[in-house]
Amino acid sequence: MAGMTVAPRRWAARLAAAAGLLVTVVALLIAPATSASAHAVLESSSPAAASIVPSGPSEVVLTFSESVRKVPGKIRVIAPDGSRADRGEPSFSGGVVTIPVDPAGARGTYLVSFRVISADSHPVSGAYTYSVGAPSTPPVDSGTDSRANPVVGTAVKVARFLGYAGLVLLVGPALVLAALWPRRLSRRGPTRLAWTGLGLVAFATLADLWLQVPYTAGGGLLDVTGEGFGSVFGSAFGAAHLVRLGLLAASVFLLRPLLARPAGRADAIILAVLGGAALLTWPLAGHAAASPAPAVSVVVDAVHLGSMAVWLGGLLMLAVFLLRQADERELGAILPIWSRWAALAVSALLLAGTVQALIEVATPQALFDTTYGRLLLAKIGLFALVIAVAAYSRKLVRSRVAAQRPVPVRRAVLVELAVTVVVLAVSATLVQTTPARTAAAGPSAGSESGLFSTRLSSPLLTVEVEVSPAERGNNSVHLYAYDKANQPLLVAEWKATVALPSAGIEPIEVPLLRLTDSHAYGDISLPTPGEWQLKITARTTDIDQATVTATVPIR
Repeated sequence: MAGMTVAPRRWAARLAAAAGLLVTVVALLIAPATSASAHAVLESSSPAAASIVPSGPSEVVLTFSESVRKVPGKIRVIAPDGSRADRGEPSFSGGVVTIPVDPAGARGTYLVSFRVISADSHPVSGAYTYSVGAPSTPPVDSGTDSRANPVVGTAVKVARFLGYAGLVLLVGPALVLAALWPRRLSRRGPTRLAWTGLGLVAFATLADLWLQVPYTAGGGLLDVTGEGFGSVFGSAFGAAHLVRLGLLAASVFLLRPLLARPAGRADAIILAVLGGAALLTWPLAGHAAASPAPAVSVVVDAVHLGSMAVWLGGLLMLAVFLLRQADERELGAILPIWSRWAALAVSALLLAGTVQALIEVATPQALFDTTYGRLLLAKIGLFALVIAVAAYSRKLVRSRVAAQRPVPVRRAVLVELAVTVVVLAVSATLVQTTPARTAAAGPSAGSESGLFSTRLSSPLLTVEVEVSPAERGNNSVHLYAYDKANQPLLVAEWKATVALPSAGIEPIEVPLLRLTDSHAYGDISLPTPGEWQLKITARTTDIDQATVTATVPIR
């Protein structure tokens, strides 16, 4: 009877796993195709920026460097009197966005503001003006701020970190319990750790889906709509996350028996296949799927992530359980096997990381000239430190000292864990940063390439400053005003100047275009590198104003 009861359960588990795989294949087949690039760049427009046309056009055409997707309600054409000049919904065809406008509009200057989603799921925003007949005072976009709240950007990175941490907590216990766990030891602790990891991955995946709505559409944590969710779920990003949730649900049926007792070979193979499929959902929802070689990038990114989970998860199991609970005989058998596994995982990690870096960085100079490159160098430095500590641990294992005196090994493992937690945090930031290959190719409105960003506070308000690409030549300046509650603040008038005292350059006025009540934009040519002084004055009422100053390093 007992055998007959177990068999149907195993068959049910295998059927659920097969269903998860089927969902994965179908979702990957129907997911929207992505182009081989990342972070769209506005290449041209019609009418052109700052141009004067004799009569009103019937449409405004924006041409981007890659296919882009719609952000509901975030593409607008504002007439000289501040009213909406666009008529109906814009149409999208690859990288071309066509906005129907009223050709019988008034003479004067029109404002075109846009926010779209590039192939790697990151938003790109910008604005420009054109004039019909003759220029006039540029209008102000009275719509909501087209940029996500800074809290949302931070929350996205936290969610990514929790997803990585959950993967480590899930993979480590599952692997060790399946192959290395001594039968005499209780499985309760590692089992709880594994379920915690599964819960963290599920929570992070749901948080990613929620946060993607305000992240792409702009707004705070609760600024979500049904239309926004529909746009997210209909994207490759949404499909990848939904597949991950399906695979997690299917894996529960196989994880339960594996965590309770040694699993059968067939169940372990199916679970490994499910895990491999789930790993693919991370690169399919990020930079890798939009790289110049997407097939290669997706595979190596999944290998990189899987190797990290095996290595770090195994270290966690050693530090928390095995090195404290296993006896000398058990450690003598476990540590040599784990040492070989760790060496294999590290080798795969290095190989996959090297390939991915070559694709995403493209040139050695981009390692030093871009935010992505500098973060990658920091990650490499931390990883080198971890490798040195791991080499020390491996030396102890080979000399058979570790089984007799596990305390030194445990201390080394704890150091590895501490440093790799920092590496995970850097990785969570990297996936939200423009790849160096894109940043080095040239700046785009709203992108992170060569971006200088800072927040300046005064008793009246806080001003967030973004200067891109922060290099000699033409630079774009974005100014955002916030009140003490970190909410967008109405600014009646903006003024800004830049100066380079060390080179004897007196203050130069920055011409600013007021895009929304709290957001101004300007372009300025900076002729020489140095520590430029950017002075900003924001007037909120007839009598209230504040002046703040930022030092902007220009390369």
